[in-house]
Amino acid sequence: MITTYRILTYLLYPFLIILIYARMFSKKEHPYRFKEKIFPKFFNVKRNYNLKLIWFHAASIGEFKSIIPIVKELNKSENRFEFLITTVTLSSSYLVEREFGKVNNIHHRFFPLDIKFLVEIFLELWKPAKIFLVDSEIWPNLIFEAKEKKISIALLNARLTKKSFNRWSLISNFGKKVFSKFDLCICSNSETSTFLEKLDAKKIHTLGNLKLINTIDLKKINNLNEEFLQRNRFWFAASTHKGEEELCLNTHLKLKEKFEKLFTIIAPRHIQRVSEIKKLCNSYRLSSQILEGGSHISGDKEIVILNSFGVLETYFKFSKSVFIGKSTIPKLKSISGQNPIDAAYCGCKIYHGPYVYNFKEVYNILNNNNISREVKSYQELAKNLILDLTIKEKKPEKISSEMEKISKNISNKYLQYINKFITNENI
Repeated sequence: MITTYRILTYLLYPFLIILIYARMFSKKEHPYRFKEKIFPKFFNVKRNYNLKLIWFHAASIGEFKSIIPIVKELNKSENRFEFLITTVTLSSSYLVEREFGKVNNIHHRFFPLDIKFLVEIFLELWKPAKIFLVDSEIWPNLIFEAKEKKISIALLNARLTKKSFNRWSLISNFGKKVFSKFDLCICSNSETSTFLEKLDAKKIHTLGNLKLINTIDLKKINNLNEEFLQRNRFWFAASTHKGEEELCLNTHLKLKEKFEKLFTIIAPRHIQRVSEIKKLCNSYRLSSQILEGGSHISGDKEIVILNSFGVLETYFKFSKSVFIGKSTIPKLKSISGQNPIDAAYCGCKIYHGPYVYNFKEVYNILNNNNISREVKSYQELAKNLILDLTIKEKKPEKISSEMEKISKNISNKYLQYINKFITNENI
């Protein structure tokens, strides 16, 4: 089965090259760095080989944000390291650059395709001492090649759903060979721990969801439109997907029946959709502004559409009420939900639809603490927002303080195990 996987991935290589080029032309890949994924000569290795390299692979924004505090703490260690952070998505690359772009010993590259010869060359060039795969990033060729080179590899914040476990069970012999290669598995929940045991993983520890660790320093958050946000009545819809802007606009129209002057701010998950959303606003006869980074809100438009990466927290800070998207679309049910943690740490009251599969345990914590609430229609969302927007008090500090307690507890446990893993102590 291992041989079969290697042959299949190799045969797919030309088609994947074409796919990535197509994604580049549709602006879903970096305009020139996309070649890091597919051609060894673009791996562009620049590192100090006198220092031990710790490699974290975090596919997208949510996974990357979860490791930011971990990397920062490790970088404070008296043991000097170099760090390699690989991601897959375009948006995550911009966020890594913003967070660590000026830190000389922290490097970002796009993750190469999981094809044996690419992985082999990548490992040989970068020579990592330890590898951490974050969440559900299971790449067999990388795992097998790492072990052949005697590189220790850990699964961090492991998350295996019932659906993904069933898929691995169909090829259980192969799955067991893959998961048995991990030297450490730190799980986000007990369900994953049970699944990993059945797949012959070893050194399994359940420490909670790494995404609950706080990555926000509210004092350092600034927004060019702070004065406008503090002066005007508005609500914020974050990480919306196609089909959810209609809910936002219908909610806006419902709120207008109560409030004479009101603004709705929409941050689509994929900013290449901003023109599409503006056209939708026109069809609703609602005036709109596409807000570019570094621009002021005009104040004469009802709908503000954000066209910038990595700015959500700058709006969460000043928002009393937030709707988190990818939660109302039935066809996305099996992959539904966006991370609500930053909004919670900013003290926002959070609303979401019925589909939050990828973050169900996080939302359970938030719902139980009255931080978030499920809504099933724009009427229900508008009803709750009316109450929030009528109350003039400041955001309750209780939300932020509760989240901070959870964060410190999980952070301390993760760092204890990660440090032991890096220094080769028994776990």
